[in-house]
Amino acid sequence: MSSEFDLIARHFHRPVKRAVLGVGDDCALLAPVQGQEMAVSTDMLVEGTHFLADTDPRRLGHKTLAVNLSDLAAMGAVPRYATLALAVPDARDAWLTHFAAGFFALANRHGVELVGGDTTRGPLNLCVTIFGEVPCGQAIRRDGAVSGDDLWVSGTLGDAALGLLALREEASLGAAERAFCIGRLESPEPRVDLGLALRGVATSMIDLSDGLAGDAAHLARASGTAARINVDAVPLSFALRGQPQARRLRCALAGGDDYELCFTAAADQRDLVVAIGRSVGLSLTRVGSMFERAAGSAPVLLVDGDGRALPAMRGYDHFGAPP
Repeated sequence: MSSEFDLIARHFHRPVKRAVLGVGDDCALLAPVQGQEMAVSTDMLVEGTHFLADTDPRRLGHKTLAVNLSDLAAMGAVPRYATLALAVPDARDAWLTHFAAGFFALANRHGVELVGGDTTRGPLNLCVTIFGEVPCGQAIRRDGAVSGDDLWVSGTLGDAALGLLALREEASLGAAERAFCIGRLESPEPRVDLGLALRGVATSMIDLSDGLAGDAAHLARASGTAARINVDAVPLSFALRGQPQARRLRCALAGGDDYELCFTAAADQRDLVVAIGRSVGLSLTRVGSMFERAAGSAPVLLVDGDGRALPAMRGYDHFGAPP
């Protein structure tokens, strides 16, 4: 039987080029870069909450890192290092081989070095801490939106939520739609290039992990503003457009797991934002605007294309009622 240290050496030990010292010692050693601030984020994925027990391990390895890369993208930071802590119920060598393949395939694409972590026996639980760099003062924070800014999103929204419904047999999809949506759920693509391109243009930004309605509310609260979202402008894929209206709205506004970017920018930057999207091969859609928030009012107002107010929606909350 493989020991903990055998598993680490076989599946997760990789030589490092940028770090001073990587996996294998009590701590990693990283050399700070003059003129750069370090962006650090941690995300945990728990079986039964963030992924199903039969999720393909290669896809799960990809997603475990992707959700952290998405946080760096939302700050306009360049990915550099990661640590990985995982609890597994047993020394499943074949499973770890595929998991590591998915993890490192994405890490190599973005130049991420794995520099440490931990393994233990327990219910399947995956936790990454990721480190990135951004020039001093250039990080795109949540608190920079002002009244009059446009609200934008990348890609299409709601596909991952529809994929989860399909896996649970709660939505009927054709073969192409099902494969597309499950792929969006299990293999999200972090928008790192877009985040970097939006430095100096976006006034605030967040990645969409808990649904547009909830995450736009985070931007609004941090900035002391409110967001008006035109639900008819929210970009939907071919898969979601074929669903009943109530499901379309629920998935696109409150479904979560999209890992697209939601950001604000001044209205006079519209042409530049569209050009940035074109340069990184992504569609960017203006879905609303920011306005002054009255005391005691909601941080997000949902309206239709004619400006009529719609019932409020919430994003996903681990400790709240379902959205």
